[in-house]
Amino acid sequence: MNAAEPGQPADHVVLRRAGATDARPAADVWLRSFAAALPTVVSPRSADEVRGYFRDVVVPFRETWVADAGYRDGIVGVMVLADDELSQLYLAPGWRGRGLGDRFVGLAKERSPQGLTLWTFQVNKPAHRFYERHGFVAVEYTDGSGNEEREPDVRYVWRP
Repeated sequence: MNAAEPGQPADHVVLRRAGATDARPAADVWLRSFAAALPTVVSPRSADEVRGYFRDVVVPFRETWVADAGYRDGIVGVMVLADDELSQLYLAPGWRGRGLGDRFVGLAKERSPQGLTLWTFQVNKPAHRFYERHGFVAVEYTDGSGNEEREPDVRYVWRP
């Protein structure tokens, strides 16, 4: 899989609902993004467990969206919605800063016009800035005892 040219806009990338064949590439985006964005956070799941979770749970039973860059680059982003929760938003590392995250958040707001909530780790300062730029407000900070990574996190809320 080739990475897009640095700075190339993501206008040609299609956001679409994930199908069964998207589970592995979506999980691989999650794995690469998690490793790049959160190097100090230890995932409690192996790569194979993450892929199985996407295959058996996320794609078939959650509202899962992918950013599809076509035959050259394939799946470069994944977003998962659970009712009014934006539960996952991950982009392939080479695709950050090109507008895909903005497009995903816009889609999430369209799908949940009454409001959204999400969690992110406290160490993920770029995510804080990103969500705050999109109108999300931090409403709760925890010590991480409620997540499987045991990493302090923060809950954000967006209300129209």
